[in-house]
Order: sequence, then structure tokens, then C-alpha cells
Amino acid sequence: MYGWRGRLGLIVPSSNTTMEMELHNYLPEGVSLHTSRMPLRNVTEEELVKMSSLAVESAKLLRDADVELILYGCTSGSFIGGKDYEKELEAKIEDEVKVPVISTSTAVIEALKILDAQSILVITPYTDEINAREKEFLEANEFEVLDIRGLGIEDNLKIGRLEPYEAYRLAKASFIDEADAIFISCTNWRTFEIIEALEEDLGVPVVTSNQASLWLALREMDIMEKIPELGRLFTEY
Repeated sequence: MYGWRGRLGLIVPSSNTTMEMELHNYLPEGVSLHTSRMPLRNVTEEELVKMSSLAVESAKLLRDADVELILYGCTSGSFIGGKDYEKELEAKIEDEVKVPVISTSTAVIEALKILDAQSILVITPYTDEINAREKEFLEANEFEVLDIRGLGIEDNLKIGRLEPYEAYRLAKASFIDEADAIFISCTNWRTFEIIEALEEDLGVPVVTSNQASLWLALREMDIMEKIPELGRLFTEY
């Protein structure tokens, strides 16, 4: 039986082509991944809010697979409403489907806290409008955002075509010594291949949306596997 160690339910935007693949490639033996989707084509405030209103229906489909945890796998979609928006979204889904729920934004906050990161550099594929919302969200959660750099992309399929080295190069070019950590935002941006190299080259922890999501999901399922390729978060915590 697939999922003898645990079944993880995942909700992603319909245009996300990355998160399922990254998580599936690094799932520990015995953990299965089951996915549902919500309509989204462009990463804009209007589409993200509209998408979140359909999360409950997507979660109900995952409940039918008897998953033990549901992950709302969208960074911008779980911070777009400001501080506590992600908690309200999690509670709304959980109340309806009676399955524990976490969001990517919650996972990122928990990861940054456990790494004792206070002053952070943020790298995204987003537009300035979405970056502004993300900065507000992180600062409302008591992090100092030293800088936030985006690529100005709205089309989510285009984000999914970005190569991991583009995240590496942007992070390295933007790095300043005051940063305690680097956060690479967006579940549709491939990052797993460059986390270890970026940590070695810059000497600070690296948190990415998919890495943090997988880390917290597994910990919530009481699966404490170490995955060295995914950085300090997965080897020390």
C-alpha cells in the first residue's frame, strides 16, 4: 500500500508545475503524495484571493483519499490577505474537512523562526505589487526584510519554467552580510538543487517555499527524516 508511513494531501494552483515534482522527488520512503488543484493562471492579488475561496472544495477531494494532513501549497496565496490570513485560511479548511491543515506561509514562518533568522533577504519571481504584500506579511510576523528582489512575472506557467540556477544567481548577487538567512519564495520556482550550494557559498541558512512546506508537513506527521540536500533546516531541525 502506498502511504504506509503517511499520506500527505497537497492543494496547489492549477498552473503550478513544480511543487508536486519537488516534493515527490524527496519524499521519504513510505510517504505518499496526493494532489488537488485550484484555478489560477496569473499571480495577481485578484486571482489569488479568488483562488483561496475554492480551497475548501479542493480539500474535500483530498479527504476522500484519507490523507492525514493537508498542505495548502501556495506562498502568495497564503499571505495575500496580511497577518493571520494563513491561519484563518487553515482554520476554515480544517473546520470543513476535519483534517489538519498547514499552509506554505505558516511553514516559512516556522522555518525562519527555528533557524533564528531575524534579518532576511527575500528572492521572488513576483511583481512589485505581490512583493509589497509579502514584505508586509513578513514584517507583521516580526522579521526584518533587508531587501526583497523579484523578477516581475505574473504568468505562473512562466514562473514554472524558471531554472534553479536563476534563483541561485539572484540570491548571490543580492546578498548582504547583514542577512541572517535567505528566503526564496514561490512554490512554483524550482530550488531544491541549489539550496546546499547556496548555503555553502554564502554561509547562511536558505529557506525556500517548497523546502519549508515539506519540512513542516513531515514534522507534523511525526516523520523526522534528515535530507542533507535540502540544507540546514533538514539536517539540524
